[in-house]
Amino acid sequence: MTMKRVDAKGLELSERVVAINRVSKVVKGGKRFKFSVLVVVGDGEQYVGVGMGKAKEISEAVRKGIDKATKNLQELKKVGTTIPHPIDGHFGAAHVLLKPAAPGTGVIAGGVVRAIMELGGVKDVLTKVIGRTANPVNIAWATLEALREMRTPDEIMRLRGLETAQIEAE
Repeated sequence: MTMKRVDAKGLELSERVVAINRVSKVVKGGKRFKFSVLVVVGDGEQYVGVGMGKAKEISEAVRKGIDKATKNLQELKKVGTTIPHPIDGHFGAAHVLLKPAAPGTGVIAGGVVRAIMELGGVKDVLTKVIGRTANPVNIAWATLEALREMRTPDEIMRLRGLETAQIEAE
């Protein structure tokens, strides 16, 4: 499914750096270091985005990551404080499972998935990273892919040609 572009103007976004990676290039005079940074931004209510920034300095890489994450914002579909239905997302070797949870459960997630859920405004969710990958970049993209495929009950009924009044009457 294609993603609608979200305008970040008017949103109060907060950001969280979830991974910093130092990479080196060996040249004649020694090693040249660069940094890659994975950043999650969100408004804490409905929108979340992930971006990757690369630069010679960490601060510059973080700035680039925030810019890319802001351009990559997407809307989260929620029912109350949780997600509408269980779903999994895949990206590379990463496989992320997201399940709705009862109110008061909290965000049961680790690392990157926790940051995405909290900055997206999801208060109650159960998550599990399945597979043999500890790569935070692939886990982040798998989580966003799962959230992108999320449907609310109203959207599902509309796709099936039903109205909410028909379902409530039965």
